[in-house]
Amino acid sequence: MSNSLEQLKATGTVVVCDSGDFATMAKYKPQDATTNPSLILAASKKPEYGALLDAAIADAKKGPGSPEEKVDAALDYLLVQFGKKILEIVPGKVSTEVDAALSFDTKASVDKALHIIKLYEAEGISKDRILIKIASTWEGIKAAEILQRDHGINCNLTLMFSLTQAIAAAEAGAFLISPFVGRILDWFKAHTGKNYSKEEDPGVASVKTIFNYYKKFGYKTIVMGASFRNIGEITELAGCDYLTISPNLLEELLNSDAPVPQKLNAADAASLSIEKKTYINSEPTFRFDFNEDQMAVEKLREGISKFAADAVTLKEIIKQKLAE
Repeated sequence: MSNSLEQLKATGTVVVCDSGDFATMAKYKPQDATTNPSLILAASKKPEYGALLDAAIADAKKGPGSPEEKVDAALDYLLVQFGKKILEIVPGKVSTEVDAALSFDTKASVDKALHIIKLYEAEGISKDRILIKIASTWEGIKAAEILQRDHGINCNLTLMFSLTQAIAAAEAGAFLISPFVGRILDWFKAHTGKNYSKEEDPGVASVKTIFNYYKKFGYKTIVMGASFRNIGEITELAGCDYLTISPNLLEELLNSDAPVPQKLNAADAASLSIEKKTYINSEPTFRFDFNEDQMAVEKLREGISKFAADAVTLKEIIKQKLAE
């Protein structure tokens, strides 16, 4: 019998590597890769990635602008250089994140995304291989809508914790969404004191609900489960469009021969009784429905703050090196 990772791929799930580590990607042969400021920060501290950081500093020093503008330019360059290296390994796409500090500013998010794409194109990389990663706030969803519709730039709406966000993202025409499984589980464990089996995991249930909704109503937006805590969460979502998996869990799957039967199937969703909702041009309704989900509100806030803080830390490292 093939290992559990190969079985997972055989269910139709596209495996994506959730890492900024190049060696990891080469080992597990994922189709795509996702990054975020936290992963880039961790990778940038390793000696083998020092050359990328040094190149970003050198590029920023040559460019115009104030010290703050040079720091921003160096960070953008660093993210793109990481993405470029990743695309030398994976055959598909890489997600590059817009600064989480812009999560509540539609225009600034669009402008930053266009700048990132321009940097990639200067490196000879087509926008077809890039996913612009934006937090699933109302403003972020609207930014994705503009990027998809007006610029043909594919977006990955991240930090997704609710069906409300997922519906709005699909209506915006987002290429892909990243519902966060493990962080939902974390919240419920903290608030109930309960240990959940993989079959009753609330994060798994959230992704299943979104998957079934999309397939029931014919949305083309890709569902990519993310933020896993254990391989049980992953195998319970076998058959999901995409799953982005961290290196330690990829290793567990690689070393396991446990059966991985398909659990999600688009054809099965067609017969389900599901209420259709819409948030097109209805920001107040979106905000009210989202606000009713305490877990989603708290985890979105926490996620934005953490990604923004790690971006600030990266900028501090860059600032110090620029001053040397």
